[in-house]
Amino acid sequence: MSTADAKPQRLTARLLRGMPLPDPDGGKEQRGRVLVIGGSGRVPGAALLAATGALRAGAGKLQVATAQDVAVPFAVAMPEALVLGLPVGAQGDITRGSAALDQALDGCDAALIGSGMTPSPATAALLQRVIRRAQGMLVIDAGALSPELRAPPGKPFVLTPHAGEMAALCGRERAQVEREPLALARAFARRTRSVLVLKGATTYVAAPDGRLWVHPDGCHGLGTSGSGDVLAGVIAGLAARCGDPVQAALWGVLVHAQAGRALEASVGSLGFLAREIPGPVPAILDRLRPRSA
Repeated sequence: MSTADAKPQRLTARLLRGMPLPDPDGGKEQRGRVLVIGGSGRVPGAALLAATGALRAGAGKLQVATAQDVAVPFAVAMPEALVLGLPVGAQGDITRGSAALDQALDGCDAALIGSGMTPSPATAALLQRVIRRAQGMLVIDAGALSPELRAPPGKPFVLTPHAGEMAALCGRERAQVEREPLALARAFARRTRSVLVLKGATTYVAAPDGRLWVHPDGCHGLGTSGSGDVLAGVIAGLAARCGDPVQAALWGVLVHAQAGRALEASVGSLGFLAREIPGPVPAILDRLRPRSA
């Protein structure tokens, strides 16, 4: 059976133990550098959530490029990051890149773009600049998602839409996406040459070669504002560590879901906040790491 016809696999902790992350005992230089590009004057916290997710996933170094108006308070809120301010328009949205952003892209192992950004011609132009310049793996979320995306051969993007965004990406109604998630996810991953993470209570991860995984064990509490930003950041952090888009996506989805379960147990089934999701991630990663005999 070809990978294009392969049956979906269930995403479990046991499956991930068969694709372990690199040894976490190395220094920060060995754990990769992440660049988060996102946020705006109206939604500055989205990039903060993503950046926190990346660090909690074990990334060694973090840089953030965000709206100029919020760069200083962002740097105060996240002293672990090197923060770059990018030019903004009248509504506080990022309008273009900069030479400093290009330099950051040259040196990162994984970049995330889109959290807290608005779909617009300026966002599309910035995304193209990032695609041309980025040396590491690229995770594309939220406002940077586009139907025209197509990764370079052999260098897959990781795309992280929810069902509504997926409908817009593939020109379907949301109801159809919810009826046919497997077929649409597989087809879109193949067309974009990317790893697709179709988020929801059941999450689908599709690889460009036709492989597909299903994770049906999400929790209702993860359906909260900012949860997707955290997931994108966790995936970016893992991508910086392992360099494999499929591995980063699979680990990110399961770890994010298990963090939600941990918060269900400690806070309640509903009402925990996106900013709390990254907290349990390091312990979950330790628990999932294969132990030597």
